[in-house]
Amino acid sequence: MKSKNKSKSPSATPALIRFDWAMKRLLRQKANYTVLEGFLSVLLNEAVKIINMKESESNKESALDKYNRVDILVENSQGELFIIELQNSEEADYFLRMLYGVSKAIAEHISAGDPYSRIRKVYHINIVYFKLGQGKDYVYYGTTEFRGIHRHDVLQLTEEQKDFFASENRKTVSEVKDLFPEYYILCVEDFNNVAKDRLDEWIYYFKNNSIPDGFTAPGLDEARERLQYDHLSEQEKRDYNHHLKQRQYERNAINTATRKGEAKGRVKGRVEGRAEGRAEGEEERAKLQAEKEAAQAELQQKETDTVIKSHQAGLSIETISTITGLTPEQISEILQRHGLE
Repeated sequence: MKSKNKSKSPSATPALIRFDWAMKRLLRQKANYTVLEGFLSVLLNEAVKIINMKESESNKESALDKYNRVDILVENSQGELFIIELQNSEEADYFLRMLYGVSKAIAEHISAGDPYSRIRKVYHINIVYFKLGQGKDYVYYGTTEFRGIHRHDVLQLTEEQKDFFASENRKTVSEVKDLFPEYYILCVEDFNNVAKDRLDEWIYYFKNNSIPDGFTAPGLDEARERLQYDHLSEQEKRDYNHHLKQRQYERNAINTATRKGEAKGRVKGRVEGRAEGRAEGEEERAKLQAEKEAAQAELQQKETDTVIKSHQAGLSIETISTITGLTPEQISEILQRHGLE
């Protein structure tokens, strides 16, 4: 995975849009597959060619989750599946959600009665902007292997098994772990902004929304050209600015909840002990999280009211879009939901 490139000192470049919004709106377009292909090729250290963008959870946005996370499910030329998930805010059960995402992809891409040899190879790539577990690195890799309890050897495939999987037109299978899902976790906030190899160059973009001129990793030239804010249409700029506003609102709400919960927990801890104080802090955080969700719902209700009143006043969908920052599709959905279109 590592190359021998020397560290690079970044120079000023035009600001690019956030990668999560690019995944949601631009990278699903076939013309932009080369951006993701470059990133995946660098991560896996092999050429990856995307042939299909499949349905994923983020195609079905929920009101409270649409700014916090986004995922893409793609298929490469060898029939392998890649889940690329970007998560902005901390979730205690995130590891289990990784497991669920992979399990769901496997189950949905095999038909009842098919032999197990039809099970797809799945890669789950996680780009996270919070502290996930305890560790000193910022890139982690995980897979499945079986070790002997007594002799500590790793269980291997027989030559007959290797020939069998080769006959199934699968990618070369040389080890048991090649049959199982593989996980990558990129802890963006732990990256020190010193790019020592091609993967670091990509992580630099994820963290700073810019790509220095000296960076040459596959896919970055395309990202540098196609993901510039100035290249967006006026409607896309409105959508993107609305996205940033919502992201800031959510981040501030979470930070406020965390500070209040920790402060109350410390006070309680001094009185009744640290354990009970931490529990109280978690309870306060949960309460404030509920308040944040209620505030978010209230904000969305205000958006809905604005759309309805503007429509009743005779304003066009394009004008309402300019006022609210919502897309014409979102406005039409609101009007249809209320029987006004």
